[in-house]
Amino acid sequence: MNDRYDAGYGGDQYELVGYDEYNQPVYRQVPVQQTQQPPQQQPYDPYGQQQQGYAYDPYATGTQQQTAAAYDTGPQAPQSGYDPYATGTTTAYDPYGQTAASGQQPRVAEQTAYIPQQAGPAEDTEAPDTPDARERDHNTGQFAFVEEPTDDSEDVIDWLNFTENRTERREEAKRRARGRMVALVVVLALVVSGGVGYLWYAGKLPGVSSSASKSGTTTAAGAQNRDVIVVHLHNTSGGGTSTALLVDNTTIKQGTTVLVPNSLALTDDDGNTTTLAKSVDDDGSSGTRDELDTVLGTNIEGTWRLDTPYLQNLVDLVGNINVDTNVAVPDPAAKKKSAAPLVHKGKDQTLSGNMAVAYATYRASGEAQNAQLERFGQVMQGVLRQLTSDPTAATTTVQTLAQILDPSLTDKDLGTFLAKLADLAKGGAYKTALLPVQNDGTMTAQASASVVKDVLGGTAKSPDEGSAVRVAVQNATGVKDDTEKARVVLLNGGFTFLEAGTAAAASATSKVTYSGPADKENATEVAKTLGLPTSTVTKGTVSANADVSVVLGEDYKPSSSS
Repeated sequence: MNDRYDAGYGGDQYELVGYDEYNQPVYRQVPVQQTQQPPQQQPYDPYGQQQQGYAYDPYATGTQQQTAAAYDTGPQAPQSGYDPYATGTTTAYDPYGQTAASGQQPRVAEQTAYIPQQAGPAEDTEAPDTPDARERDHNTGQFAFVEEPTDDSEDVIDWLNFTENRTERREEAKRRARGRMVALVVVLALVVSGGVGYLWYAGKLPGVSSSASKSGTTTAAGAQNRDVIVVHLHNTSGGGTSTALLVDNTTIKQGTTVLVPNSLALTDDDGNTTTLAKSVDDDGSSGTRDELDTVLGTNIEGTWRLDTPYLQNLVDLVGNINVDTNVAVPDPAAKKKSAAPLVHKGKDQTLSGNMAVAYATYRASGEAQNAQLERFGQVMQGVLRQLTSDPTAATTTVQTLAQILDPSLTDKDLGTFLAKLADLAKGGAYKTALLPVQNDGTMTAQASASVVKDVLGGTAKSPDEGSAVRVAVQNATGVKDDTEKARVVLLNGGFTFLEAGTAAAASATSKVTYSGPADKENATEVAKTLGLPTSTVTKGTVSANADVSVVLGEDYKPSSSS
């Protein structure tokens, strides 16, 4: 590379001698004799041991005085310069690191010229280390920025990835935990709401009226559904029977035992008046069931004949019963009257099978049959409280008794029915009611309404199409035989006769009463059949088990109706 600058063809020549404080190249005119001397290459000093000077002249060719800097900024620290092409003796290259003497060099007063077009050297000259120089702006060429590779870069990346993955795992775990918590809350809410719904449906939720009471207030008694069977207890040792109706009101969830006195007047298939006790002995289960349906307006689904030995076995199978006994029952097997009673009087008495039979059939001297009937009702309710509510298990209990049932009632039907009543009895939705019957076997409208109408829904059951009209006759003529004469006339006329007893006092005129418009024509036909004027037909209260009620007065003439 030619470091000289030719101003023109054959003109003066200049050489670079250094740079000024603005980093601009400084040139000087080269003498003629110097240009003719070939430059001697300056040896390279790899250890940086160079002659100290004021400026760096990589292309200097003269003596020490000729290579001095063209400017002087004042006293400066010793510096070493690199001159690969120097020819002076003082800048010789020493391969063993021996440097020449250094010191402040005199300034060379020679003509200099600025050639701004000339490019600077490849490397910048070190600026003098003076306070003024440090205050000046430094050229970016004085600094070197080297981005060295770091061996830990991969480790840092791995650590960042590990940290990020761990954070993601924590967030995912939190999301799963929140999801499980939400699912658990939903499940608990469903369980709680289902339990509350069941308690509300079963009427067992505290502070809320039961479904039975609600249904009872909104559903008419006649529109309620009832399942009814009749049970006849036969006392095989002492004789006699006891009858009760077991009622399951599925509409209001209420169970009831209706006790039916043996004196209840019934009408047999021939139209003859009879009693319940006589009907059980004479007509059997099927005939008595039909007669009860006629009188009470019920629809009995089956008959359960329960002999006392089977009752004893039943109580033993359910594990004894607890009853509030109202009388002390003597032991039938005791030989002395002073022997201890078999059943003691008191509350919550535990009765075995033998004790239960003795208490259910006991009737003290002079007591009415209703007293014994009520004890039978206590035993039946005690059995239901102890019986299982599971239909299958209850059916097994019935089958274990090995009793002969009525063809209309199978073991499964009876077991399922008793299991439903047992569930009601355990829940407190069970009661016992006595059907009010007068001494002559008849029922008054006022006395029987609470049982026949409310419990059995008797009057709500309309007579089947083509069935006979039921006529209840009360004798107020003062002549006892007039009742039998009226019965014959009505039976011959196609009516069903129901005896309503004898009035306490005689009545001067007869009366024929009907309750609804549909029975007005029937009442008129009854009056004509008995030979009474149609003026005696009026609208009023009728016995619960009858369609038309008749009161025979002194104006009744049996001969006129024969």
